[in-house]
Amino acid sequence: MLNTLLQNSQEGAELLTDEESVEKTLSIIELISSGGVAGQVIILLLFVLLVAAIYIYFERLFAIKSAAKIDANFMNQIKDHVTHGKIDSAQLLCAQTNSPVSRLINKGITRIGKPLADINTAIENAGRLEVYSLEKNVSILATISGAAPMIGFLGTVIGMILSIFEIANSGGQIDIKLLADGLYTAMTTTVAGLIVGIVAYMTYNHLVVKTDKVVYQMEAHSVEFLDHLNEPI
Repeated sequence: MLNTLLQNSQEGAELLTDEESVEKTLSIIELISSGGVAGQVIILLLFVLLVAAIYIYFERLFAIKSAAKIDANFMNQIKDHVTHGKIDSAQLLCAQTNSPVSRLINKGITRIGKPLADINTAIENAGRLEVYSLEKNVSILATISGAAPMIGFLGTVIGMILSIFEIANSGGQIDIKLLADGLYTAMTTTVAGLIVGIVAYMTYNHLVVKTDKVVYQMEAHSVEFLDHLNEPI
């Protein structure tokens, strides 16, 4: 009888140990839903910002890559046409080549016959417009990279306020379950805000580097064109 009781007690202890050893897992959806209405609203806002950042990044990336493509023999053909006085052929070639470089060169070609300073000014003005077109919406990524962590920290503050409110209304009996919603709101929004901010920051800097390369390409070809016009015939 005693042996049976000891065996049952041992089995019960093992069962209790097994139950305690089972780790409670929490999915992302459950984690977000545990943050309450305030946390869910902030997470939704951060998700919208993340989608916007990803869309702007890929849209600008493809546009910048397209702008960087130009035939390696383009400038040689332009110089050959200009040298032989085939201005119409040079303009036609620029029109057939859809790139910022071709549009700058075309602007310079239309000013041939005027002082070199005027041609240079026309190319610079056209270049500013091309740079503005390349940088369209990129500043939004910079705004998201700064705003997303701040929105996440706003969720943190709201979560702490909810926790303090529960403590104040607990009548001196602090129960961790009463603080759960506030703590979930504080932690989930902070993490989400930082993730969105990091993604936006990295994509913004990558686009800036890509844009700078295209701008350098535009400047290099513009200088080459002006140098050709300045060469003695």
